[in-house]
Amino acid sequence: MKIIYGTSNKGKIESMKRIVKENNIDIEIVTSKDIGFDKDIVEDGTTFEENSEIKAIAIAEYCNQNNIKGIVITDDAGLCIDKLNGEPGVYSARYAGDHAPQIDCINKILDKMKQYENMEDRTAKFVCVLTAIILETGEKIVARGESKGSIAKEHGRLGGLTYVPIFIPEGFNEPMSEMTEKTYASVHNHRDLAMKKIIENLKERKIL
Repeated sequence: MKIIYGTSNKGKIESMKRIVKENNIDIEIVTSKDIGFDKDIVEDGTTFEENSEIKAIAIAEYCNQNNIKGIVITDDAGLCIDKLNGEPGVYSARYAGDHAPQIDCINKILDKMKQYENMEDRTAKFVCVLTAIILETGEKIVARGESKGSIAKEHGRLGGLTYVPIFIPEGFNEPMSEMTEKTYASVHNHRDLAMKKIIENLKERKIL
């Protein structure tokens, strides 16, 4: 049994390995690239759930065609701002255009949020949806994780995840990009929350 994670992001892989270890589960974790899957998937869904499922199904089909067993896990994530009706949402990665630099995406949000001076009007959340497909049965599990916070009026240090320089987690007073490594690690991570739900569900079903 192994987990096939549809990502090339080392940070995501390390998070998955950490959560699996915390649950005392001994299982191999590989990426979709490790099994030879290199197809560009068109993420044309209108929700995080749809996009996560699109990716999971594509990788699961490849696995079935190549007799690869295990559990496929994929995710879709983004930033949702209440006053912008949930934007950028599923378009978070390309909010300022395909392959736009981080600063362009950030400035587009800051410009749209200029009219909202009170922090109570600047509420937002990071959302992550994970989809797991158990290859032997085709069974599907979906989990959602959210990290609530607000949008800063000015961006912090650039680098890292696109919107970290403008996202102030609930209970804090500064953007995540300005936090020490220890403080950053203490923030409830939306992806970790979803991962934990998936792992707990798989354990309950005695699949792990």
